[in-house]
Amino acid sequence: MSPKLSGFLLTSLFISTPFAMAQTSSSNVVLDEILVTSGFRPTTQLKTPASVTAVSEEALEARQAQHLEDVLALTPNVNSAKGSSRARFYQMRGVGERSQFVGHVNPSVGVLLDGIDMSSIAASATLMDIKQVEVLRGPQGTLYGSNALAGLINLQSNDPTTQPEGSLEGTIGNYNTHSLTAIYSTPLTDTAGLRLAISQNKSDGFMRNDHLNRKNTSNIDETFIRAKLRFAITDDWLMDLTGFYADINNGYDAFSLDNTRTTLSDEPGRDRQISKAFALKSIWTGHDVYQLETRLSHSNTRSDYGYDEDWAFNGFHPWGYSSYDEYVREYNTTTAELRFVSLPGQEIFNGTTQWTAGLHAFHQDSDLKRDVFRNGLPRAGRTITSDFKTERVSLYGELETLLSEDWILTSGLRVEHSRTAFDDNVRASYRKNEDLWGGRLALEHFLTPETSIYASLSKGYKVGGVNGGFTPAQLSNEQLIFDTESLWNYEIGSKGRYLDGRLITQTSLFYQQRKDAHLRGSFMASSNPADGFVDYLFNADQVNNTGAEFEFKYALDNGLSVQGALGLLQTKVKDARARIHQRDVAHAPHWQYQLGLAYDRGQGWFSGVSVEGKDAFYFSDSHDAKSWDYTWVNAHIGYQQNSWSVRLWGRNLGNQDVAERGFFFGNDPRINYEERAYYQLGAPRTFGVTARLMF
Repeated sequence: MSPKLSGFLLTSLFISTPFAMAQTSSSNVVLDEILVTSGFRPTTQLKTPASVTAVSEEALEARQAQHLEDVLALTPNVNSAKGSSRARFYQMRGVGERSQFVGHVNPSVGVLLDGIDMSSIAASATLMDIKQVEVLRGPQGTLYGSNALAGLINLQSNDPTTQPEGSLEGTIGNYNTHSLTAIYSTPLTDTAGLRLAISQNKSDGFMRNDHLNRKNTSNIDETFIRAKLRFAITDDWLMDLTGFYADINNGYDAFSLDNTRTTLSDEPGRDRQISKAFALKSIWTGHDVYQLETRLSHSNTRSDYGYDEDWAFNGFHPWGYSSYDEYVREYNTTTAELRFVSLPGQEIFNGTTQWTAGLHAFHQDSDLKRDVFRNGLPRAGRTITSDFKTERVSLYGELETLLSEDWILTSGLRVEHSRTAFDDNVRASYRKNEDLWGGRLALEHFLTPETSIYASLSKGYKVGGVNGGFTPAQLSNEQLIFDTESLWNYEIGSKGRYLDGRLITQTSLFYQQRKDAHLRGSFMASSNPADGFVDYLFNADQVNNTGAEFEFKYALDNGLSVQGALGLLQTKVKDARARIHQRDVAHAPHWQYQLGLAYDRGQGWFSGVSVEGKDAFYFSDSHDAKSWDYTWVNAHIGYQQNSWSVRLWGRNLGNQDVAERGFFFGNDPRINYEERAYYQLGAPRTFGVTARLMF
């Protein structure tokens, strides 16, 4: 095997164990520092002047996490919205989308998986064979542009290894839950390696349909396949080719007229998605001055999302209301990037400044066909079709300047040209070209080699658009168009390693100003529930967000470690025209926390327990229905030897009800269609056993 490939593979293995506990002797335990890879060049978390959470592979295993939504409790001031079988949209610091129906969505929180943009198809954000999840809070205007107004979530899978290795893992749990994951990695030649991962997840779900006498109308049925090929073309040219396939065939029967886990639907919904994607990454180090990185990705996704709109069987509503709403979309997303990164010893400005410069292109085409069915047949005049295209070309650059031995200034700028086109079969034909910019300034001061403080100013942006699919009787001309949003983020923070490396902390305080903020409104199209909702985006003059984030991890000498996270958030809408003037925005809880204790002396037995909680929050910007605050407990215990392990785990052991999505309207004839809140409930108590064989 060539020295160049071996070096890259060994580096990848080092990166794959962030925030791990290293035990050099029985009385000398230290925490390895996290290496953050989402930026323009890998750097330790201590030297990243921003609020970043990195979740390691070990933490994912402890939570038995299958999907990105399963780890959000570890990340302060990050929330998700359901309204589907898996979370599709995420919110950071109170900014982010919650749903998508007829209109198009430009996500505020970007989601990347091995360089593949999954911001609009995050149901495929599997954690199969993931080595690290990195959550970057605050606008990433320099790093990624329009799709990262609120932040970025980056998932990195494990790389091919220098020696053959593999694993087989199986899980059995309540609600007829079972999953199987197989992973194999091997060198193919002296200059190439392959890693293959296959996973299947199945569960009946935790809803019961009394009308159909079924327990699996909200089932999970998912298959994921990922292959990663790494090869050294020459000693200074390395290339990664990743292929990804997802087949999701989940049920969606989540809302009960009684706000229980028992439904009456005669046409249970579905949440299906087939995604095919590839990513090609190349690193060339043949030049004396810079490293050249190229990235190319493409994904194709077809989704079929539908639900029983009346939440009951035909005949339940006395006037014959029976309706099924279906949304079939196809996404094609292509990204390309060319990046120049200065090499060590090639700094500019008298050797003080590292530099990065690049060009990024983004293209997405999204087609929608929406049908409303009655008694299994499309209702005349209710079919909506639309085509949405967006193209963006960006130039960006960043300088990292060593002002002195302990002061670093980071300055970045991104300029972007955006073109948007939207057409539907109702009335909308929208075209918009605009030039946008974002960036950041960050000043970092090292008090000691292992403690730092920082202050930063950053700007993010997100393009506007049109609320398509509605007639003038449903939506006025003034409500049809929404403008581009911008966000200014002011932040200070501190990071450090203490007690001889056994304690790591990071703290951040932030204030955000959103101009022309994208908020979502909805109302009944008429007094007849069969006419459905008008769900649209509008601009609020200004929204201010203030908050704090704190994280720590502490390792004791006796095999115990404790870690925790706390997020505090206050949001306020400042627009006298908005219904929620001087109120919090939706999906912005005032507090959320997580505290965990783990025990592992490396002698076989291991265990852990964690407590997590979240404040109540508003579900919508158009009504005042709220979730409930909650606290729940997770735990695991297991035994591990060199080649196998077994783990018994449980989540939400107190069986506490959690509301993940909510609406407020009248839909129940038994109470004369009185308006009330309806909730999509989260998972109750779940438990199971997981066994792994490593070879």
